[in-house]
Amino acid sequence: MSIKTNEFIDLVKSRRSIRAWQDKPVSEELLLQAIELATYAPNAGNQQNWHFYLILKRETINAIADAVQATAERIAAWPEAKTIGDIANRMLQRTAIFRSAPVGIAVAVKQYQSPIDQVLALKEKTDPQAKQMREWRNMASSKIQSVSSAIANLLLILHQMGLGGLWMTGPIQAKGDIEKILNVPSGEDIVAYIPVGYPGESPSPRERKPVKEICTVIQ
Repeated sequence: MSIKTNEFIDLVKSRRSIRAWQDKPVSEELLLQAIELATYAPNAGNQQNWHFYLILKRETINAIADAVQATAERIAAWPEAKTIGDIANRMLQRTAIFRSAPVGIAVAVKQYQSPIDQVLALKEKTDPQAKQMREWRNMASSKIQSVSSAIANLLLILHQMGLGGLWMTGPIQAKGDIEKILNVPSGEDIVAYIPVGYPGESPSPRERKPVKEICTVIQ
């Protein structure tokens, strides 16, 4: 089925971050289709260095939520946290969001070092300019850009399917625990967690900055 430009514009502009869910099961087949389509995203060197952990088991979702909540409570107890407002409640509310979702998708990225990065890593030991170049490249890590493009695709695809999702990086504060729960192999890093389900809310659109404010045209 083809999609016209105006339909695509409507799809992009109508997508919302969903934080409440219907008590309704989601088809595994539909989710696998969404993940497959997400992998058509651009990626560095065609490494396709992503891996998706589709979590349907309630006990596993709860175990991840428990691990994230434990780290949230630990952070909230620190004296430093007292100076940043009501951080404890904010973190616990976010944990409740994905605990209640029917499905979780943990997104991992495989470790990858391009040939140029390998050269710079060797050269930086004797050349400050090479060290600076490597730092610049690390600021725009190709592996993170690649997996992020797939996540952006995934959220749009889920929306087109009538599902909702929320791109979360907060749970990564419990990265080690999550990777143990999911048996993530060495060489992979969990970088995002996306709760998924049929939306139980219809968030209002948020204003976007005018394009003239966020774009500089170089002529």
